[in-house]
Amino acid sequence: MSLTDSSPESTLSQLEVQFQTQFQGFDSQHPPDQNLISACVHCGFCLSTCPSYRVIGKETDSPRGRIYLMAAINNGEIPLSSATVEHFDTCLGCLACVTTCPSGVEYDKLISAMRPQIERNHPRSWQEKLLRQFIFNVFPYPDRLKLFLAPLIPYQKLGIQKLIRKSGLLNLLLPKQIAAMESVLPEISVEAFNSSYPEVIPAQGRTRFRVGVILGCVQRMFLPEVNAATIRVLTANGCEVVIPKVQGCCGALSHHQGQEAQTQDLARQMIDTFASNQVGELDAILINASGCGHSLKEYDRILKDDLKYAKPAQEFAHKVKDVQEFLDQVGLVTQLSALTDDLEPLSVVYQDACHMLHGQKISMQPRRLLRQIPNLKLREPIDAALCCGSAGVYNILQPEIGAELGKQKVENLVNTGASLIASSNVGCTIQIRKHLELQGQSTMLRHPMELLDYAIRGVKIK
Repeated sequence: MSLTDSSPESTLSQLEVQFQTQFQGFDSQHPPDQNLISACVHCGFCLSTCPSYRVIGKETDSPRGRIYLMAAINNGEIPLSSATVEHFDTCLGCLACVTTCPSGVEYDKLISAMRPQIERNHPRSWQEKLLRQFIFNVFPYPDRLKLFLAPLIPYQKLGIQKLIRKSGLLNLLLPKQIAAMESVLPEISVEAFNSSYPEVIPAQGRTRFRVGVILGCVQRMFLPEVNAATIRVLTANGCEVVIPKVQGCCGALSHHQGQEAQTQDLARQMIDTFASNQVGELDAILINASGCGHSLKEYDRILKDDLKYAKPAQEFAHKVKDVQEFLDQVGLVTQLSALTDDLEPLSVVYQDACHMLHGQKISMQPRRLLRQIPNLKLREPIDAALCCGSAGVYNILQPEIGAELGKQKVENLVNTGASLIASSNVGCTIQIRKHLELQGQSTMLRHPMELLDYAIRGVKIK
């Protein structure tokens, strides 16, 4: 019977059945915990620190609003549909709300549970699927990333990139996400294709510690100089460095976008890599990118349901430290020299990466290390805790919001008057560099490990 020839009663009944059939909520695989949802008292303290709310200005694009939506989906009041998913997609996952919440709401756990639910239960458009498949099938795999980036070297070296960007054609001819991907593409170094290290690099002088180093996937391709500096700083400070040759991606990129199965596979591979007989016992496993560090420290949560890997994941996560966190804890033993010959101090502003500050609660450690460099003065920006808009691949998937946040971040950093920006995360560095160029700023940008490396080797910054 069709709806057109049925009675009002039967029509209503059929609509109810149709609604119940089409109503998509959470599946039973770790939906957002109602107890965590109920911990929110809706005070609104999170609004002022939420970057997406600051740009969009809608309650539904704030942590409090998203928690309301989670509760409504949990209670079967609204579906997990395009109308609701868009508000979760605008979340950068910066975790600033976790830091600021007076009630201790664990929004990090809520959004981490929410993203896999979306990926499993919400059918995305074919354009979204294609873009995401490309990102998650290329970026986390260094060998595939090399193949993708190799043809882009002549594109940059021959000046084609500058001409294309200046013309504005990419924004006119390509989807906004593809244009955004090209806009954050940093200069590709030939050295990135040749960078390989011995599996064991001895300490200089007395060996104090034996540490593993994770090179990252995007990091090793876009900022290979940071890995080289990190290794030199560690060995100069009495660390024997172990770098397993077969290590891949830590899974951070996948983890932050709800790609649960891929994240778990990459986590298992990383654990197996460091558990091999060649690696042996390590005092710590170190990382120099904050987004990666946050996910590595969550391996115990990521693999909690895996009977084989739950305990190894817990042991692995317990050993992970950000390299600055580690060096601040064990202390530097090498002499540091000033980075310039000028009598005036070198003014540096430290950029707090979200997953360092809010995720790992690391703030003072990098600053304490930098202050040990002679004649260096730290400056602090306004809105230091506000996300730069990179957030993994957020500036690609949500280019307008990411661009506005990048613009604000760079303005705040430049307004300190500092000569140099110190950034501890590859995504932040790429985003900040892009917006420095867009604003015509020549402020230098370095990783703190590069600055320590310069100070150890006596390299001057000009």
